[in-house]
Amino acid sequence: MNGHATNGDVAAELSPAVFPNGEESMTLIFSPGKDSVGSLAKALKLFKSHNVNLSHIESRSSDRIPNQYEFFVDCAPGGDVTKVIEILKATMTYCSVVSRNNVNDSKVAEDYVPWFPLRIRDLDKYANQILSHGSELEADHPGFTDPVYRARRKYLADIALNYKHGDPLPHIEYTEQEVQTWGTVFRELTKLYPTHACKEFNHVFPLLMENCGYKEDSIPQFEDISNFLKDSTGFTLRPVGGLLSSRDFLAGLAFRVFHSTQYIRHHSRPLYTPEPDICHELLGHVPLFANPAFAQFSQEIGLASLGAPDDYVKRLATCYWFTVEFGLCRQNGELKAYGAGLLSSIGELQYSLSDEPELKSFDPEVTGNTPYPITEYQPTYFVAESFDDVKDKLIKFAKTIPKKFGIRYNSYTQNVQVLDSKLQLEELANNISSELQILRYTLNLLD
Repeated sequence: MNGHATNGDVAAELSPAVFPNGEESMTLIFSPGKDSVGSLAKALKLFKSHNVNLSHIESRSSDRIPNQYEFFVDCAPGGDVTKVIEILKATMTYCSVVSRNNVNDSKVAEDYVPWFPLRIRDLDKYANQILSHGSELEADHPGFTDPVYRARRKYLADIALNYKHGDPLPHIEYTEQEVQTWGTVFRELTKLYPTHACKEFNHVFPLLMENCGYKEDSIPQFEDISNFLKDSTGFTLRPVGGLLSSRDFLAGLAFRVFHSTQYIRHHSRPLYTPEPDICHELLGHVPLFANPAFAQFSQEIGLASLGAPDDYVKRLATCYWFTVEFGLCRQNGELKAYGAGLLSSIGELQYSLSDEPELKSFDPEVTGNTPYPITEYQPTYFVAESFDDVKDKLIKFAKTIPKKFGIRYNSYTQNVQVLDSKLQLEELANNISSELQILRYTLNLLD
């Protein structure tokens, strides 16, 4: 795995256009409110008069103002967009700025919101924006000089790059050599799990063996695992062709989607991998995504990242590193591992529970600013009292992230709703009130 905001409906429906020089468009969302007749025509004249070219124009009903419209436009690089925004803010009911790029203009940055997905299918828009491709190996990678291995990595990575939300999850016919590599890792790790892994992990792992084909002589398929997770906590797997940025990876967690590789480490060193592979994903990560408390904690990290400034995303990613990847917890007076980086590494799993590393209590303010190595064992681990404790601390930390809107996940539609108007909040309060009435009525029946 690897900001400041006023907008509500961040234009997740639009994937920012990329121009030949590598620059991306900036999306503006604005609404005239009740006086909407001719307002778009006036706005278009405004863009023209300030030499701002538009690559996309769209209108729709507004969530903030019932029976009114809002417009969003993609502004191509160039022109005096700052002046356009200044005028729109003065003449429209609201005006927001969305971009995938950093915004350097201080006047624009005041209302800048980093683009983020609002619907689960919006994850398609950055799934291919990987930092490194599955076949792009460093010179010190065990498979660097193996052309057969590199071709196989590229084949599996390309399958992931062509995947779209709603497609059947790719079924991979793994080679005998790949299964042998998996078997070596599976056999050695399962010897340690009963004594080194947390109780939640050890509760789920036999269920994966029973329901998802987890065994030494066969690599499980995404479809079986994803169906199991969805029935357990609503999490699903999505294939990915390489490493995503921290912002994009965390955004997937907001929708209870885990981006997972499907290729495997090189057979010459089955107990070592310099990057996430299917052993790390399926043995380290997957089991705890079937635990409700852990699943909610993971989603909270993702939701907190949506629309957050870059420096806060970095801190959230660091918290992710020291929890979901390399977290320890105390259970019955003993240290246990719950981080995937530990549960998929024989050497570091044993090292983490020894007397060598430094241990600290998990505190997002401290943890999120702690540097860490990525090519050696961690010198420091952060210990959680429970998943609920970590989740509560993270939610408290998320409230310090500078945003001018709230985020609500709708599990029925798998959409994210951005809350930034009183009308929205009043409607939400009415819905909550109705739910509470049902709760009180049911409680009375049970008395």
